[in-house]
Amino acid sequence: MNILVWDELNDSERADALARPPLSASPTLHEEVNRLIAQVRADGDHTLRALTRRFDGCELDSLEVTEAEFSEAEDLVSSELKRAIEEAYLRIKAFHIAGIPKPYRLETAPGVVCERLIRPIERVGLYVPAGSAPLPSTALMLGIPAQLAGASRVVMCSPPNRAGKVAPAVLVAASRCGIQRVIKLGGVQAIAAMAYGSESVPKVDKIFGPGNAWVTQAKLAVSLDPQGAAIDMPAGPSEVLLIGDRSADAEFIASDMLSQCEHGPDSQAILLTDSVDLAKRVQAELKLQLAALSRHEIAEQALKHSRAIVVTSLKTALELSNRYAPEHLILHLNAAREFLPSVRNAGSVFLGPWAPETVGDYCSGTNHVLPTYGAARAWSGVSVLSFLKLMTVQELTPLGLKGISECALTLAAAEGLDAHANAVRKRLERMQ
Repeated sequence: MNILVWDELNDSERADALARPPLSASPTLHEEVNRLIAQVRADGDHTLRALTRRFDGCELDSLEVTEAEFSEAEDLVSSELKRAIEEAYLRIKAFHIAGIPKPYRLETAPGVVCERLIRPIERVGLYVPAGSAPLPSTALMLGIPAQLAGASRVVMCSPPNRAGKVAPAVLVAASRCGIQRVIKLGGVQAIAAMAYGSESVPKVDKIFGPGNAWVTQAKLAVSLDPQGAAIDMPAGPSEVLLIGDRSADAEFIASDMLSQCEHGPDSQAILLTDSVDLAKRVQAELKLQLAALSRHEIAEQALKHSRAIVVTSLKTALELSNRYAPEHLILHLNAAREFLPSVRNAGSVFLGPWAPETVGDYCSGTNHVLPTYGAARAWSGVSVLSFLKLMTVQELTPLGLKGISECALTLAAAEGLDAHANAVRKRLERMQ
């Protein structure tokens, strides 16, 4: 990890200091993803099996996880892990219940009643990546809000291992969320299958979940096609930004940075601090902790994209953080909550030295499916609201229409829309 001094950088160097790693090293990613999607649309299950054989190294008789495999997963997962899944489930559920929006009804003028109704998205697809480790936590983060929203059809896709099995812990978590349809698919083919459907995979209306550059590009592609599916949010590699003052614990900060970096070689961790001494202590601590990690090679690659930036004040640090718009923001500050009003752009915020990003990833209760790559400037993390549609209703009495008719006619005339005006005038004439 390099240490940079913000005031010593020119504009170009400052832009580089806050730059993220590129989404993909492949210059033909877009074309390759579109080609794979087209193959799935044309040949359905046949292509899905072929791509699974090619990318996952296994031959599948059935794409869907069977009841016997669900039962087998229950036997394979330890009681300790089951208890952890149950604990996390209850906390995540409690937090998400509190955030469920409510319908409302309002008389905006005499005889004019407006309402907002809430309906679930009927068909949703959840993508749970596997990569180098299974992610039962992602199954919970997606499955719980889908369950609370009341989606009538929920299908989950997760890549199989070489034995043709989905990770048992993922199946246990899915089952706890009431998900009965899990498909053994990963990557572009999983996104394409959910977006367009196949013989074994039902088409969905919206797709949720994180993934690598291929999955991200596939989600973007299907979201731009009217015949495809909506998506939860744009996403890129996972990231964390930390702000530390002179009193911050270098050991804690280094552990937070490395916990992010072990996600993948394209992850990024940035430290903003007003203390050169802290930056140097964190730099030394990173070397010590890195050597002991089982995924040290992955974390070491991610650290190449990571840096400490020394600023003159915490105010500047917060300004840079809002400019970067991190997926995760950790405030290693005295009286950290006092700085919260200054945070405008972040996916999830962790206040103080005793709130590691780890708890948000797993079991504090918040959701870990968050906007990345600067999308936090305009997007929110997954919640129950992500699985809902908000519909408005208006109901007018004759006197209600008469009371607001002049307003409607004036605006219609200003926009030159005669038919709009006539729709009101015809009713006024009928009243007479």
